[in-house]
Amino acid sequence: MAITITQRAADKVRGVFEANDMPADACLRVGIKGGGCSGFSYTLDVSAEPAGEDEVFESEGLRLICDPKSYLYLNGTEVDYSDDLLKGGFVFNNPNAKASCGCGASFSA
Repeated sequence: MAITITQRAADKVRGVFEANDMPADACLRVGIKGGGCSGFSYTLDVSAEPAGEDEVFESEGLRLICDPKSYLYLNGTEVDYSDDLLKGGFVFNNPNAKASCGCGASFSA
């Protein structure tokens, strides 16, 4: 499976890329790190290009990249964006998450 992004989230990322003068072929790095109230926290970052072992996906006109260890937990995840007042921001719809914290920023697998 792939990691995907919704049109709404892709538009938000493109806006950030433009506001920060990122190159047109910049990549959105999707990953995880240990921590958060449920065990793992989601991370988003920008990379000029994928690293040697990264998984690379195309979705909504963006290149999404993920390191192999994070991909074990993020396979099939969809990145969305919400304007919700309390839970606004990037939202991760992760089919591998067994539990999530209340804010959705961390999960356990």
